Amino acid sequence: MTTSRSTSPRGGAATGSRGRASAREPRPAYECDACGHQPPKWVGRCPECGEWGSVVESTITGPTVSGRVVSSRMPAEPARPIATISAAPARARPTGVSELDRVLGGGLVPGAVVLLAGEPGVGKSTLLLDVAQQWAAGAGSPSLVVSGEESVSQVRLRAERMGTLHDQLYLAAESDLAAVLGHLDAVKPGLLVLDSVQTISTTGTEGVPGGVTQVRAVTAALVSVAKERGIATVLVGHVTKDGQVAGPRVLEHLVDVVLHFEGDKHSSLRLVRGVKNRFGAADEVGCFEMHEGGITSLADPSGLFLTRYSEPVPGTCVTVAMEGRRALVTEVQALIGATVAGSPRRTVSGLDSARLAMVLAVLQRRTERLTLHDREVFAATVGGIRVVEPAADLAVALAVASGGLNLAIAPHLVAIGEVGLTGEVRRVGAVPRRLAEAARLGFRVALVPPGCGPQSTGAGPEQMKVMEVTDVRSALQHAARASAE
Repeated sequence: MTTSRSTSPRGGAATGSRGRASAREPRPAYECDACGHQPPKWVGRCPECGEWGSVVESTITGPTVSGRVVSSRMPAEPARPIATISAAPARARPTGVSELDRVLGGGLVPGAVVLLAGEPGVGKSTLLLDVAQQWAAGAGSPSLVVSGEESVSQVRLRAERMGTLHDQLYLAAESDLAAVLGHLDAVKPGLLVLDSVQTISTTGTEGVPGGVTQVRAVTAALVSVAKERGIATVLVGHVTKDGQVAGPRVLEHLVDVVLHFEGDKHSSLRLVRGVKNRFGAADEVGCFEMHEGGITSLADPSGLFLTRYSEPVPGTCVTVAMEGRRALVTEVQALIGATVAGSPRRTVSGLDSARLAMVLAVLQRRTERLTLHDREVFAATVGGIRVVEPAADLAVALAVASGGLNLAIAPHLVAIGEVGLTGEVRRVGAVPRRLAEAARLGFRVALVPPGCGPQSTGAGPEQMKVMEVTDVRSALQHAARASAE
């Protein structure tokens, strides 16, 4: 008969509780003295070798993963003082596309991985083909464009139309990760453009191309190669119907920069918006214009969002919207329809419908001679830009009041401010930058919230008359007075 050696499980549990109570004390564990197996708790018989009474209490003095002790090892490169580390390898190199460099923070960093996402047909491939050609012409190293959605002949036709042919620009049509890595070995590019990451698959991972597992594996492999070889990499990503990047959320954490390419198919304006950027500001916006010959940067896009009238027209007002850190002078238009029975329509284009409904309720309640509850209201921006920030509330209110009262607002006036439910005008951010942009374009009068004028801040454009307005009613009075002058 085998003599049984046992350790009380009750005593072991009590000891374990005391060990967990203090992080500094060694944590008790259990180990089979016959085979070395470490069960998570005390048992009378070892589940590995079947020996009875061989599980005894032991003490783990180091960190554990899945019940096993993790021992330290010598790192490949020792830690160094931060002042002795060179930042030269992480310096950005300009792409040659000024607006994209603005969003990236100066250009592409060797070894950085950029994810560019956007709706189908918005112009992602067109923009990146131009970037690849500019890189090949000026960076001194080849650029490689790998297309998983088009043939090389189709890409060549687009490049010929855009005038982006270059001897150092290489094209390949592949959908297998191993083949992509083979092209990297052969070409040794300084820039890799992969269009798109959802079309590439690897045989070592389960799942279909574009699935969560495949996208994660392909992205992780490309990030590792980019860091190891110092290749600036741009991955094109699909988006869902909600506008989010398709695939696992971890995809955005793996890459260094996440950009969203936005634009209306019926408008020539395109915006590249930074969402994440480890090398620069994450709130920058680049403006582009699509045309038959390709895509070009817009260094000064404010003129696209204004309408030049020979005479003042009721129902219009100008505001200054902030896209990232860029101020854009934007015109807001409003049309007040006829009186209808039932619920009138409230239609917007480029504005927030919820904020329009709030502004209409404030105007109905806080102003005289303006009846809106039974009239249709249509509001829109000019040029296809979308303005959803509260700073446009005052301009929307003045445009609606101007259309409802048939009173034309002076074309040289801009209105900036958030409207509250009691009709007050609240402060917004970046007012000096907004006023400077409006003054640059020739606007002479500005309505701003209290505490934002020169008399409060001590600074403002010299050629502009800045007036602080406390509520919507006073803003209408100042706008009428400025129109009469």
